[in-house]
Amino acid sequence: RRAATLSEVGELELGGDARLVALLEQFALAQGLDPRTTPASAAVLPYLEQTFGTWSARGGMRALARAVYERCLARRVEFVFGAAVTRIVEKDGKAAGVELADGTTAEADFVVAGVAPSVLDGMLSGVNIRAEGDVPARSGLPSRLTIFLALSGARPEGTPLRTVLHSADREDELDRLFGGRPGLPASPTLAVLRPDDPELTPDAAHEAVTLTATVPAHLEVTAEDVQRVISRA
Repeated sequence: RRAATLSEVGELELGGDARLVALLEQFALAQGLDPRTTPASAAVLPYLEQTFGTWSARGGMRALARAVYERCLARRVEFVFGAAVTRIVEKDGKAAGVELADGTTAEADFVVAGVAPSVLDGMLSGVNIRAEGDVPARSGLPSRLTIFLALSGARPEGTPLRTVLHSADREDELDRLFGGRPGLPASPTLAVLRPDDPELTPDAAHEAVTLTATVPAHLEVTAEDVQRVISRA
């Protein structure tokens, strides 16, 4: 028997050991994917991390975004901020630009739309962007609850960059995220990020910590939920 899903990899190749299965499946959960249906090929994700490690940008994602922005400026890329796009202009069966909320049109040879499929459909009225048999747009998938903590006290020397706290009840978590009982799991899988990056704190006497948990789509997060996640960390 060959494993077809990530969960089956855990069952067949890891002997169903709950600790090893949790270590494997958290890579799918972090992306909002159900390990019971995620293809077995996703096992390449933990392999890559365990083999080659991970990296982080000094100064955080803001520094990375700024570096890309400044590089684009150096390459004479023009940015337009605060300009809502209402429609993708079509000409001769191809995207030819975008129409902005103020009625102006920006012509373009190519249009790259980094928006949700439902939003893209609304920008292309009367145009079928998916051929018959294409993978349909999906919605209602799990999201992430991210909590940023600014803590007093220096980061202890030797603290790991990332610690993952696995759920004590796998079935409850999967049912809450993908089943018929949506809600914050009793003990969600939680990633704790504690970077050793002086650019993220005002001085060495403080620490920046990020908590991330996968939650069901459209979950109304309460202050109690946030406190429960913080307490778990």
